[in-house]
Amino acid sequence: MFRTHTCGELKIDSVGKDVVLAGWVQRSRDLGGMTFIDLRDRYGITQLAFNVDQNPSLAQQAGKLGREYVIQVSGTVVERSSKNKNMPTGDIELVVDKLEILNAAKLPPFTIEDVTDGGDEIRMQYRYLDLRRNPVQEKLFLRHKVALETRNYLDKQGFLDVETPVLIKSTPEGARDFVVPSRMNQGLFYALPQSPQTFKQLLMVSGIDRYYQIVKCFRDEDLRADRQPEFTQIDCEMSFVEQNDILETFEGLIKHVFKKVKDIDFLEDFPRITYQEAMEKFGSDKPDMRFEMEFVDFTVMAQGKGFPVFDDAKSILAINVAGCADYTRKQLDELTEWVKRPQIGAKGLIYAKYNQDGTIKSSVDKFYDEAALKDWMIAAKAKPGDLLLLLCGELEKTRKQLGELRLYLADLLGLRNPSVFKPVWVTDFPLLEWDEDNKRFHAMHHPFTSPKPEDMGLIDTDPGKVRANAYDLAMNGVELGGGSIRIHDRELQSRMFDLLGFTKEEAQAQFGFLMTAFEYGAPPHGGLAFGLDRLVATLGGSESIRDYIAFPKNNSGKDTMIDAPSPISAEQLKELGVKLT
Repeated sequence: MFRTHTCGELKIDSVGKDVVLAGWVQRSRDLGGMTFIDLRDRYGITQLAFNVDQNPSLAQQAGKLGREYVIQVSGTVVERSSKNKNMPTGDIELVVDKLEILNAAKLPPFTIEDVTDGGDEIRMQYRYLDLRRNPVQEKLFLRHKVALETRNYLDKQGFLDVETPVLIKSTPEGARDFVVPSRMNQGLFYALPQSPQTFKQLLMVSGIDRYYQIVKCFRDEDLRADRQPEFTQIDCEMSFVEQNDILETFEGLIKHVFKKVKDIDFLEDFPRITYQEAMEKFGSDKPDMRFEMEFVDFTVMAQGKGFPVFDDAKSILAINVAGCADYTRKQLDELTEWVKRPQIGAKGLIYAKYNQDGTIKSSVDKFYDEAALKDWMIAAKAKPGDLLLLLCGELEKTRKQLGELRLYLADLLGLRNPSVFKPVWVTDFPLLEWDEDNKRFHAMHHPFTSPKPEDMGLIDTDPGKVRANAYDLAMNGVELGGGSIRIHDRELQSRMFDLLGFTKEEAQAQFGFLMTAFEYGAPPHGGLAFGLDRLVATLGGSESIRDYIAFPKNNSGKDTMIDAPSPISAEQLKELGVKLT
């Protein structure tokens, strides 16, 4: 071994020991008679001491070491005369009697410190250097712990870890597939899996009644903070279960992970709300429950008073922003401009202030008297000092706009504390959503989601009202994962494909293998997949999953470190039978 101890291991009880350390030079300080070097490895930092009087040649050699040199040293541990209480090893130092340079290093393009001077672009290009920094390594350690505790929990629950193929058939699952040309079968293509969905259902048919996998998935879609072209799922499936069995099992998983990783106890059951409730109250199917500001429907109350904007609106919705009646005209104008941005798309913003003295001041005083505005306050459960903000328009758009405003205000008011965690199950999603452009239904989750049993009668008469036997777990405004009870009956699956506009031939070509499997005794089954990256980022208090992935892609889907994607040679293209246009 190149070392007897790590750089984070030596403490005051190590004084007098002869040890060997190896690591990277963090920094050096020449104080004339003494040279001090901080030696770093994954486990910590130890101060090395070189005495010019005792060993001038060794001190001279140490003075030539640059940042990030890889060295091996041996010496004796002594108690420091000037201790550093901010370092775990700050009570001791190593008086070096031997130094060997294992590898010299160029000057790094940015400082390898907890707080670095490197921007995102340069750190992505030199990701292997960025990974040396403590904050980045801590994020990977958090990811490791989450994955480890996930495996521990699922193993104790009787789940079997089964790998599924990465080169599969292209199937429509909502996003674009990444495709891989086949050299041995020219003109044919594999696809990288968006999820192991059909395989885990086949495992249920196979009798593997509790399956899990921490698995890579691939989706060719536009990127954002919580999305990468390749991401990792905690993918799970169970046989002979109903929805409540699955929710209880995986609520247990999240509670276990939070306890083991963050020492956080969720003592109560996670609340459950329906998709309809989530949209009516928060305008989102992944509501942030750390604060209130639930929507209040003013459509009936606010119409018929001669205010054309409201009278012509399909929907009028309000939120009560507690304690903000002192907002100035400038602040309200800034909020108005914010909701009018193209990303939000509102035409304007109406306000009503409930002043501390009990009077009410509104931007629509011309149309609403004091009594009418007081009714608004009662409906919104407002108190003196509160501020009502109203948006209007088409129902779905207004809900979305007000939902965005709700989150924006919560950020301004500091209501989204990343160290507070509020989970919520969202259930009873619509089974289908209508595509106005193509005049057809799409599966809101995927084609294998089962309808709610009580809605089966609506499939042929009013399919848009059929609810899915589906569920998501949201936390702090992030969808951590979701799943459903699956269709396990060939006839029902065939009806579902009909609803989605598949011809019999298309359904057979795409999913004939699954339909055939259902004919051989498929058990009732369902499952759930958590986004491991999102779960870890939520635990770490971050909105970006990229920080928790060792080698992520940038916002353009590129790996600038290895320069991927990149062209391939004409010879490779010829072998694959592929021509570029």
